[in-house]
Amino acid sequence: MLRKVGSWVEICWGATLLFLICHLGYVCGQIRYPVPEESQEGTFVGNVAQDFLLDTESLSARRLQVAGEVNQRHFRVDLDSGALLIKNPIDREALCGLSASCIVPLEFVTEGPLEMYRAEVEIVDVNDHAPRFPRQQLDLEIGEAAPPGQRFPLEKAQDADVGSNSISSYRLSSNEHFALDVKKRSDGSLVPELLLEKPLDREKQSDYRLVLTAVDGGNPPRSGTAELRVSVLDVNDNAPAFQQSSYRISVLESAPAGMLLIQLNASDPDLGPSGNVTFSFSGHTPDRVRNLFSLHPTTGKLTLQGPLDFESENYYEFDIRARDGGSPAMEQHCSLRVDLLDVNDNAPHITVTSELGTLPESAEPGTVVALISVQDPDSGSNGDVSLRIPDHLPFALKSAFRNQFSLVTAGPLDREAKSSYDIMVTASDAGNPPLSTQRTIFLNISDVNDNPPSFFQRSHEVFVPENNRPGDLLCSLAASDPDSGLNALISYSLLEPRNRDVSASSFISLNPQTGAVHATRSFDYEQTQTLQFEVQARDRGNPPLSSTVTVRLFVLDLNDNAPAVLRPRARPGSLCPQALPPSVGAGHLVTKVTAVDLDSGYNAWVSYQLLEAPDPSLFAVSRYAGEQAPPNTDWRFSQAQRPGTSGSQNGDETGTWPNNQFDTEMLQAMILASASEAADGSSTLGGGAGTMGLSARYGPQFTLQHVPDYRQNVYIPGSNATLTNAAGKRDGKAPAGGNGSKKKSGKKEKK
Repeated sequence: MLRKVGSWVEICWGATLLFLICHLGYVCGQIRYPVPEESQEGTFVGNVAQDFLLDTESLSARRLQVAGEVNQRHFRVDLDSGALLIKNPIDREALCGLSASCIVPLEFVTEGPLEMYRAEVEIVDVNDHAPRFPRQQLDLEIGEAAPPGQRFPLEKAQDADVGSNSISSYRLSSNEHFALDVKKRSDGSLVPELLLEKPLDREKQSDYRLVLTAVDGGNPPRSGTAELRVSVLDVNDNAPAFQQSSYRISVLESAPAGMLLIQLNASDPDLGPSGNVTFSFSGHTPDRVRNLFSLHPTTGKLTLQGPLDFESENYYEFDIRARDGGSPAMEQHCSLRVDLLDVNDNAPHITVTSELGTLPESAEPGTVVALISVQDPDSGSNGDVSLRIPDHLPFALKSAFRNQFSLVTAGPLDREAKSSYDIMVTASDAGNPPLSTQRTIFLNISDVNDNPPSFFQRSHEVFVPENNRPGDLLCSLAASDPDSGLNALISYSLLEPRNRDVSASSFISLNPQTGAVHATRSFDYEQTQTLQFEVQARDRGNPPLSSTVTVRLFVLDLNDNAPAVLRPRARPGSLCPQALPPSVGAGHLVTKVTAVDLDSGYNAWVSYQLLEAPDPSLFAVSRYAGEQAPPNTDWRFSQAQRPGTSGSQNGDETGTWPNNQFDTEMLQAMILASASEAADGSSTLGGGAGTMGLSARYGPQFTLQHVPDYRQNVYIPGSNATLTNAAGKRDGKAPAGGNGSKKKSGKKEKK
């Protein structure tokens, strides 16, 4: 409502708010604030914080502001109160021209979270313009034969104000011959016409001077005047007549210059110059119409001579005058409206109101990436805009309301697969053919610690010869992490295995930066054959992620131990005498020599030979033991050389040798440990009952059945009896292959 206070017009209004809360970062609403034009700086428009239910204490932190450079010139938001204020006075006529409604759409943007609000400001017209006639003196010629009731169009006044503040009426100064009649056009404008009420007599009065007044509907009203001078002419009693009082045509805004729009016809029954009709624009036709259209004075053809633009002005309405050549001349007017038809000559315009620029790869689907608005000044389907992005991207477009969109995540992001996106946004209208515009939104994906360090293989086997140098590189356990920054910075640590007597850290050292494993001391195969440990790779993310790798280290044996003779027993540097009967025969067992080697495999394979023998033909020693087979590459005996264990059911020689390297090496160590017991005669290597002292020392699980048979390996030349056969003789068994004679034996004994 309007209420007059002194010389001011106080405008009171109420805003009916209809809220619609939308997802994807937009808050939709229908809010309209009326404000008078030319309001001074600081004028209160409305409280957007109150209307949009925003916390006034967080306005500064969330940076509530008016979006758009044009609107920011006229409006601002007070961040203390949330009030929308005038920044610079607004001239409604300059902003909206003669449009009946002047609505300014506003957008407000907040951050943290990113949200957009919409409102409208209606610029209310103020009666700040008085009506004005194009000229201060209007000349009109009327023949004296003009009949009462004839009408003569007059130039109308112009008022920059609209609505109730525009021209509402015309007045004519009082006289006995003329009256004023006002016609209302389809656009709402008023056209004054002079009505002849009483016949004229030129001989009595040849001219009349009247005052024409235009009054607007403002409060208080404003007015403008012009002097109307009517000259009475001699008789030309027929005026030109148009076929219609008004015409209406349509033309595409893309019509070329020179195109014929319409040909007007007007007839005049008079003869001679009084019947010759010429056409022209009425005197009050604006220049923009005269620049766009050309009217041929004799044919009445209206042609186009300038470019049309539907988006600037979608129709033109003006008057055409037909005037004869009589004296006085007579004229008639018709109105012509040219409607412009829209052509799809404007591509959509894309505006990215807000965009994040960087998004973590852990962002949930539906996270707002950018707010996008599109505009197309065309009308109808030519102005209907759709938005799209490529299908293969993990993003989607959501529409909050007309021509407003949100770009959101539509699936999981993986920085390790793709660290940035160039999102091509395409806006297309529905014209024929359609026009489109593209804009690229750049988005970087920031890293999240979602990948643990990864070793190239889950376990490593490392082989190192014994007697290595301390500090030697054993292996490098490098891990990789596809994350970036601290999330990919890896450190390594040694994990000691549980329930292990041997500590890995006493043998090796681990570089925490590179994962390189070095030996801290020399390995001794006879003490340590295998070592197992785990290495953990851990990144520096928050929280950190880790993985482990198992390392099995095998010590390779070197031939660093000399064989040790177990029997016959002798002190170092002394002889070991052996007694022989005087009548001993060839093949007689003199003694048995048993030696063992702490090494493994071929390094532990012992061979025998005589050194410095006074007569090599008298004695011989077998090079190897009949039951000690060559070692396999896996350091174990073949199945044929694997006697049964003491735990076998029948104790025969079909049992299995210990199945793993650890048991085999333990057995070798036990052999050496019991060497003294095996060589002193208290127990014998021959015979099934001998245990080499193992049973009493290490329990019943290992007996001589486990041990290669190092039986008698010395024989007398000339006999093919094996050491086992010789032992068999002592046991009362016949030799398996003995065929030497006594005579021959006697000869051997004599020798």
